[in-house]
Amino acid sequence: MTNPYTPILVMMGVAALLALGGVGASAIIGPRVYSRAKLEAYECGIQPTPHAVGHGRFNIKYYLVAMTFIIFDIEVVFLYPWAVAFHDLAVFGIVAMMGFLALITVPYIYEWRRGALNWD
Repeated sequence: MTNPYTPILVMMGVAALLALGGVGASAIIGPRVYSRAKLEAYECGIQPTPHAVGHGRFNIKYYLVAMTFIIFDIEVVFLYPWAVAFHDLAVFGIVAMMGFLALITVPYIYEWRRGALNWD
């Protein structure tokens, strides 16, 4: 009788071997001659300036959109197992999920009022 963790350990070993093999192969096979353009930071075709407009600050909408993605991602992660075990959780599960949804609604309303959902 084999250990039930053997297949998992074998898969982890194969994954590590492939990852390290890919890094090693790119170091051996990859080009070693770098041009000036290759070493510069990628700026979408725009020449980088020493002082960015607004001193390098991004608009708050970028961060709010990222926060929205994280909020909905976490919501799905918690709602799916709750839906699977809905019958076993009974009233406690409903109360806990309603509290969670109420807490999730707060940042959503914050973003909505800040104008992050307006794509003007």
